[in-house]
Amino acid sequence: MKLNRQQVQALSSALVDGLTKNGFVRLKVPAEQALAAVEQGLTEDLMQEDKINDEVRGMLKAYEKEFAAGRADYKTMFDMVKKKLVRDRGLVL
Repeated sequence: MKLNRQQVQALSSALVDGLTKNGFVRLKVPAEQALAAVEQGLTEDLMQEDKINDEVRGMLKAYEKEFAAGRADYKTMFDMVKKKLVRDRGLVL
């Protein structure tokens, strides 16, 4: 996960506060409940990206010899495979 728990909490708080103070949303639940839901959603999204990264690493293990020999670039392949998985699964990261 690229953000730690404190960063997710701060971002969630800023989102909920900004949206409510500027009149973009009216909460039908207590602010604490809305904040918890936003934190959970952000955390799940970040974890989804971590899972995809792990899957790509696993897929690229088969090509370790090519990377070591310089016949392929790991970063380029990682990015290409990740973009394809994201696109094929209809995800937004």
